Amino acid sequence: MARSRSERFDDLVLDAVDRLRPRWDKQLSAVEFAVEEVPPVNELGDGPSMGTEPIPFGRADAASGQSPAAVVIYRRPLEARARDRDTLGAMVHDTVVEQVATLLGLAPETVDPGYDERR
Repeated sequence: MARSRSERFDDLVLDAVDRLRPRWDKQLSAVEFAVEEVPPVNELGDGPSMGTEPIPFGRADAASGQSPAAVVIYRRPLEARARDRDTLGAMVHDTVVEQVATLLGLAPETVDPGYDERR
């Protein structure tokens, strides 16, 4: 069956998470992973002066109260920057690694030793 663009993107996120599970399964067991189309307005920078990436690719939310920790990946900003499916897959993986690293308080290179080689 034909899969929609958003379903294929979801699969890329799940693949990225699955690649991290062998090493980080215990730390990721209580983390929810989600995809949103675009970041909320309160996450958008005010133009180029806010940094090199004014539109974020994802976010990490620490657990608080009854809410579990979560990693959210934004589909449209990543798709807009990727030139092909392979590039999109690599960008999704790097974004998941970066957000997991933020959540765990680690460097992305610690979460995925191959991360630095792709930079």
